[in-house]
Order: sequence, then structure tokens, then C-alpha cells
Amino acid sequence: MLTERFGTSAPAVSSVGTIARDGTPATRETIVVGSEHGIDASSHAARRLMREHLTEASLVLAMTAEHRDAVALVDPLATTKTFTLKELVRLLEDLPAQERAGDPASLDLRIAEADARRRAGSAGNPHDEDVADPIGHPVETYRAVAWELAAWSERLVEALFGATPPLAAAERPSRTGESP
Repeated sequence: MLTERFGTSAPAVSSVGTIARDGTPATRETIVVGSEHGIDASSHAARRLMREHLTEASLVLAMTAEHRDAVALVDPLATTKTFTLKELVRLLEDLPAQERAGDPASLDLRIAEADARRRAGSAGNPHDEDVADPIGHPVETYRAVAWELAAWSERLVEALFGATPPLAAAERPSRTGESP
């Protein structure tokens, strides 16, 4: 999504877990559902959250409030750039429209705006901050979580960087099996 929009200037994205065991491979279900979405997770290896990950990151997105709170325990200074996915989307969508346009270089400013809105008392929806963890559930649950993540991720990119400018079909990178 970010690479399709920004090409080589897209912000880097990586993943760590609060209880992950370093080197653990992706589950079979993750690999299957990822491939259904054009993502090859077969070589994924889990990494456990460490302070260095937080100091290097411009933004830390947690899937649950519990994960967000775990980040604060590892590095309290990271709380200004740590949100649940849903929390950040809602905070950014509350900003006036003229403040919502941007490019990858504006990421730090947008995160600061969201944190300021949160500190000013924006309540959001504390009863719907978490994305369910599909581990241990059937592949259908993984599909439902993938759908939810895709929808929230699209909203996040638009809230961070503005509406996606339309590209001519020839300009759009093609995915395997798609024709322009």
C-alpha cells in the first residue's frame, strides 16, 4: 500500500511482538492468508520488542491497548508516538480536512498532531481499540483479521497522507496475476 503510493520514498515498516520469541516463523494460517493478499510471509521470523526498536521508529502501532501499554513499560519516552491502530486512525480522522494532506516527510508532524489531540482529551472509542489475535483459531479467523487490518490500514494511510491521488493504470505497479 505505501510502496504503491510513494515508491522508494515510502516509510519503512517492520514488525515486533511484545511476547514474541525471536526467530519463530509465521503460522501456516498467516502464510496462507498472506498469500491470498499478495504477501509472502513464508520467510517471516518473529522479533521480540526491544528498546532499540522504539528509538528507531517514527511511529509505533500496537494491535491492542495491552501492547501499547507494554511499549510504555519498555520505553516511557515512546508513548508520544505509540498508538493502537484504531486509536491513531480515529485521532487523525478528527483533524480538520486541511490539516490532513501530506507526504512521507510529514509523518512526524502528523504523529505529533495525533498525540496532542489524545493529550487534549480525545476519548476515541476505548471499547473498540483492539484488533483480535487470530493465533490458535481457524484460518477463517485469520481472513477476518486480515480484512479488518486492510480496512483500518487504508484509513490510516489516507488519514496520515491524504486521499490517494489517482494513478493511470500504466503507472500503478501490478501484482502477480493482475493485468493493468
